[in-house]
Order: sequence, then C-alpha cells, then structure tokens
Amino acid sequence: MRILIMLALLAISSVCTANTGVAFVHGTGSQSNATNDYWKPEFVNNVRGGLANSANYVVINCDFTKYMWDSGAAGCLAGQLTNFINSRGITRLIVITHSNGGNVMRWILSNPTYDSRYPLIISRTVRVNALAPSSAGTPLANAVIAGNVFESVLGWLLGYKNDAVRMQQTSWMAQYNAQNLYGTAGRPALPKPFRAVVGTDVDSSPFDSDSWCGGYAENVGLETTQLWLNSCSDGFLDCSSQSAAGTVWFRDTARMRGSEPLSHNQSRRACFGLDTILRSDLGS
Repeated sequence: MRILIMLALLAISSVCTANTGVAFVHGTGSQSNATNDYWKPEFVNNVRGGLANSANYVVINCDFTKYMWDSGAAGCLAGQLTNFINSRGITRLIVITHSNGGNVMRWILSNPTYDSRYPLIISRTVRVNALAPSSAGTPLANAVIAGNVFESVLGWLLGYKNDAVRMQQTSWMAQYNAQNLYGTAGRPALPKPFRAVVGTDVDSSPFDSDSWCGGYAENVGLETTQLWLNSCSDGFLDCSSQSAAGTVWFRDTARMRGSEPLSHNQSRRACFGLDTILRSDLGS
C-alpha cells in the first residue's frame, strides 16, 4: 500500500510540474508569417488558450516547398521546435499539423538518427494532432506534375511544381511510406500518437453561411477539384489519404457543430468548433 501511495504521489507531482506547449506546423508552402497567412490569429489564439500558460506556443515558419527531409523543411522544423523546447522549458509538446506538415513531422518521428535534434523533439512530444494530413499523397499532385489542366486550377493551392508537390504524388508517397516513414499499414508504429482529423466533404453554396468560413473562393475551388477525387474527400485529399497514417481521431461530421464537413481550407481555420476541440485537448 505504501508503494502504491508513493507511486500515486509521484504521478501527481509529474503532472503538476509538467510544462505543456503547442506547436502549429503549416502545410505546403514557404511561410514567413504563418500566423496571419496560414492559420489566422483567431485560430492560433483560441487554441493556445487551452494551455496552463498560453505563452507556451510556437507557430512554425519554414520552407515546405522542399522535400520533407530537406534542411529547409524538416531541418527548419527541428531547429524551431528545439529552440522552442529549450527556451520555454517545454516538457510536454503537442504538435498540431496541417496537410503536408504532417509528413514533415512524421519524417522526424520516423528517423530519430537522421538529425541530432530529433531525439529531444521525439522525447518531449506527447502527440501529433494531424489536421487533414496528406499521408498517402493526392491524385491532384499527380496531375500538377503531369502538367495538365490541374496546374492552372491548383496553382494557388499547391504552389505549382515544387518538390513538396512532387513528393505528394500518390506513387511517391507509397514508396516513402513503405521505406522511410512509420505509421502506415504494415509498417512499424510511430513512437508517439499521430491522430488524424479527417475532412470528408466541401460545401460551397453562396446561400449557406457555413460555406464562407475559411474563405468562400477557396471553398469553391476545392469543390471543383473534388470532382476528380473520391466521394469522400476535403477537396484536396481523399479520406483514405488522410487516414493512412497513425489513427483517426475523428471525422469532421462526427464532432463539428451542426455536423458540418471541413474542407481542406477550413481544417486550418476556426470553423464549426474545430478550434475549441483542439483547445480542450491541450489540457488533457
């Protein structure tokens, strides 16, 4: 009984002394001000409000037009996460990724010996909440690289023919998942939980106010590209790609206000209570 009491006290003590932080990791693109240009302050501020110390957050700004292992991608991410952990004394790190940001984070988790900074990041990471991760790539990347009509339709979304888009071709991601990354079927598990939030549809009716959340023009574009994807998709990624790595935390309609779906753009915005769910998760 005495031993059990001591173990309980130690567990309580470790929780009380934990210093939790959150990192926001953007998707494809080169960012210098991801708070304003990618996530929006409303989303970031609402989510970080769930921390015991709301100042314990970092918004990553890296060049995710590069391959995931590149110094401008995983190298930049590792550097910014390491600085954040050390400067704020973070003992519990929760990482929120969007789209291709999930691939870059999964590279770090899957390759601990690739960079001397990775082990610290992995040891402090509690979980990754991956919003619409492109874990198995997208047929739209295939089309962009092939140079057909999708290139003009998707230029604003994918950034044309950069290495990150090339990497997200479905056949390329299948090879990476089989050889370089953990967490997909038949592969070793990731060392920390990787939980996907899956977007299942796109609404773009001008008469539906929900279609305007996150940007009406963007949702119209995603509704168009959805025509070339599976019936279950967020306009950029099939549900099967979003669900390919780790576990599914939830599908949008199961937990969004009004059972609304999340388009690929809305899954990085304060839409339908997504920010509230992520905020609450920081305290668990």
